Amino acid sequence: MNTHVPGPSLPTEIQADMLAVEGIAAVPTILDVVCRTTGMGFAAVARVTEDRWVACSVKDDIGFGLRPGGELPLATTICNEIRGSGTEVVIDYVAEDPAFRGHPTPATYGFQSYVSMPIRLPDGTFFGTLCAIDPRPARVSDPGVVGMFKSFADLIGFHLDAHRRLAGGDALRRSESFVRGVLAASPDCVKVLSADGVVEFMSARGVELNQFDSVQDILGVEYASVWPEEERAKLRDAARRAAAGEHCRIEGYCPTAKGEPRWWEVSFAPFASEDGGETKLVAISRDITERYRAESGRRAGAQALRSLNEDLERQVAERTAELRLSRDIIESSAAPICAFDTAYRLIAFNQAHSDEFFRIFGHRVRVGEVFPDLFPPDQAPVMRALMTRALSGEVFTVTEEFGDPDLAKPCWEVSYSPLRDKEGRIVGAFHYAKDVSVRLRAEAELTSTQEALRQSQKMEAVGQLTGGVAHDFNNLLTIIRSSIDFLRRPELPEERKRRYLDAVSDTVDRAAKLTGQLLAFARRQALKPEVFEVGERLRAVAEMLDTVAGARIRLDVELPGEPCFAKADLSQFETALVNMAVNARDAMDGEGVLTLRLSRTTRLPPIRGHAGADGAFVAVSLRDTGGGIAPEQLGRIFEPFFTTKAVGKRTGLGLSQVFGFAKQSGGDVDVETGLGRGTTFTLYLPEVEVAPDHAQADGTAVEPGSPMGMGQSVLVVEDNVEVGRFATQILEDLGYRTTWAVNAEDALERLGSDGGGFDAVFSDVVMPGMGGVALAKELGRRFPGLPVLLTSGYSHVLAQDGAEGFELLHKPYSAEQLARILRHLMTKRAAALVG
Repeated sequence: MNTHVPGPSLPTEIQADMLAVEGIAAVPTILDVVCRTTGMGFAAVARVTEDRWVACSVKDDIGFGLRPGGELPLATTICNEIRGSGTEVVIDYVAEDPAFRGHPTPATYGFQSYVSMPIRLPDGTFFGTLCAIDPRPARVSDPGVVGMFKSFADLIGFHLDAHRRLAGGDALRRSESFVRGVLAASPDCVKVLSADGVVEFMSARGVELNQFDSVQDILGVEYASVWPEEERAKLRDAARRAAAGEHCRIEGYCPTAKGEPRWWEVSFAPFASEDGGETKLVAISRDITERYRAESGRRAGAQALRSLNEDLERQVAERTAELRLSRDIIESSAAPICAFDTAYRLIAFNQAHSDEFFRIFGHRVRVGEVFPDLFPPDQAPVMRALMTRALSGEVFTVTEEFGDPDLAKPCWEVSYSPLRDKEGRIVGAFHYAKDVSVRLRAEAELTSTQEALRQSQKMEAVGQLTGGVAHDFNNLLTIIRSSIDFLRRPELPEERKRRYLDAVSDTVDRAAKLTGQLLAFARRQALKPEVFEVGERLRAVAEMLDTVAGARIRLDVELPGEPCFAKADLSQFETALVNMAVNARDAMDGEGVLTLRLSRTTRLPPIRGHAGADGAFVAVSLRDTGGGIAPEQLGRIFEPFFTTKAVGKRTGLGLSQVFGFAKQSGGDVDVETGLGRGTTFTLYLPEVEVAPDHAQADGTAVEPGSPMGMGQSVLVVEDNVEVGRFATQILEDLGYRTTWAVNAEDALERLGSDGGGFDAVFSDVVMPGMGGVALAKELGRRFPGLPVLLTSGYSHVLAQDGAEGFELLHKPYSAEQLARILRHLMTKRAAALVG
């Protein structure tokens, strides 16, 4: 059987007539009685106009395929002839009916029996037809059947007449409920302005967002005047452009009525009301504060018909103006808006929504369509899930991509809110969408550009660091190599040999210090934190600084009356003070006042863009009276090898050591400066409450006597061949017997289950497989009394966790240092055994 031809979107008046038929409770019963009485399989109430045939209510038991809202081309129907003649058409069997057996309509739609009764209103106005068809012949020309059709048609006409007289008020209330619901559910501030920018309407949400006590606070006020003075010009310009017919948008800052700072995105659009009034402006404001700082539907069911009375007419007149205004607001919005019921069917949408859906999918949406079913298979579940969340009562905003890739697939920012009836029950939901594709692309491009800039800066810093390290170490290696070349000369006098040997030793010390400063800056130095009284150490360091600073610099020390303690590496702390003092001395050209000040604070302030931190800190400040630091240099003073001194005067690592030590100790270093006002460096370290134990054991303390060994057996664990060979040679020259293991696993095998007769273990920290610290822990578990000495030039494990209680000898080390620490460990072991 042929199906109907779908028509375009229905005009508003036909949609209203459909609702009127839907509101007649008896219509479904009438259609059912018609089919059961005649035996026909299809019956319908149709609205017939000069150019349309639209089904308002349908009973379809034969699969004709027509649903409410469906259309048939008017020229293909017999109802068009009935509209002109006003007379019913009744056909028992088309093939035997002389008037219609050659008619095109039965052949087009495949029926053999047909009844169509005109529906007229009491005033004679033609509305449409009550019709029935079937693909088989039927006995319908009986006077009783025809009389039944006429009675049913008159009954429907009577109800439609009553409904039309009440439809103004009923439609008004339904439309008003939808529009008010949308405005109430909208997350934005919706306003209507006069053509010159005066506020005539503001939504309740807008009153809340702007923190007005009442909408009366803003009505009659020029909208631009509530904005700050510097923002008003662009508000007035936007309103002027909108009044001229342009859709425009601005962004700006405007605090709420209670002074809370807010940034807004405001769109302006013109509209003219249906009653032909003057042009108004729709202004929709969205709170984009978070983005700026790394930015109601149709009530379910039709209302029961009320008695016709004069009071209804009065209510219609009072609300008509407001309804038209609200409807104009929704239709004038450039943002797609739609509402749907609990079965996911569209119940209302504005023109922007219809246009945008057509743009991205090539389909014009219609009321009653199940919205998720209109999406492709990969997008339909996403849309249904979002609608389900809104129908569950959730208010939220998401960003998703929707559309046909062959047409357009923008990224949408969609805000959802549920729609509730007067009793608070959810009867549907509403969404408000915005195409944010351009904004997201811009943000992605910005992120990509910033990442490229960070990589460029990183490579520049690596290049500077590498160049600085190469320069300084090549200088030191030049001294060592030249000294060794002279030491190889057999005729070199002893005095000059000592001089070159001293030069090599001093250069090694300088290289070790340079490495230590680099590790301190990178926070990779293995620190030995201890608790000390800061004021006491400042006094001691101040005496040394008197010599470092020179005779023309006066040193002032300001200490609090009560002691304050910190826990940090004391040696690194003192080195940091000396480095800051030397920097201050150079800044004053050797003449001025250097002030050391110790204070306590309950908070680490924000430094270099980093957030502060609550807690107790000690603050050690060094203030000089020099010329200050230039602004273009201030951001680089803690970079390694950055210096403003002449070439060869400074390494540029002093302040880098201060920075690295402070960060690794849980603190920070700040600088305050101004050209001609001097500079103050402040070192912050966490304060501790427990007084220090002044009887601390010095890990490098040695007993009096010779550091030489007496034949004790030492297991050397070293994976580097040259270092391992040299370490065993040194130990043998010091009087020890040595065994060399190339890794921790080899060492454990040589120790066996009883210690293998070894008196001590001397192990590197960084090795393949098990590291030195892990080996020391395992030996402590297996052989608690066996001394273990660790050595390392650098280890990230030591930088993070320290030596964890084991003795540590830093590379490069001297034979004297190795001898004394080993002798100390041997003596402690002997004392423990005797004890």
